Amino acid sequence: MRLILFAVVAIGLLIGAMAVYMRVAPMPPEIWHLTPAEVTPPDSPNYVLLIGEDAPRFAGTVDGIAAQLDEIARGDGAHLIAGSVSDGHITYVQRTRLMGYPDAISVQVHPTDEAGQVAIDIFSRSRFGHSDMGVNAARVERWLSQLGS
Repeated sequence: MRLILFAVVAIGLLIGAMAVYMRVAPMPPEIWHLTPAEVTPPDSPNYVLLIGEDAPRFAGTVDGIAAQLDEIARGDGAHLIAGSVSDGHITYVQRTRLMGYPDAISVQVHPTDEAGQVAIDIFSRSRFGHSDMGVNAARVERWLSQLGS
């Protein structure tokens, strides 16, 4: 009986420690600050990658669209971990509301061949797990819809 109780307590402590680690896990910029167009898509479905023809396009300048996107991202709870608005290449971390799991979102705003148009390459991905239950896709859609309004 004591062995079972010990095992249950040990498993509970292990699960608790893992949950705390995921909530406070560091997101080193040298690992997470990526150029979306150079990314090899992961094997897991917990990401969104919009590049090339899939990259959304907006009328404006790189600086202007990057500044608007930065305001939207920060207003949504994302924190800049690398890059800058002036470069048009930024990586954010945003943690899930309930458990605090970190997601990294790398964006690069760049001019297109069309005058007055810019494209936004986006790579939004979860650090932990295999499925994100659509969180990354919903975030990207939310940010882009606010940018387009």
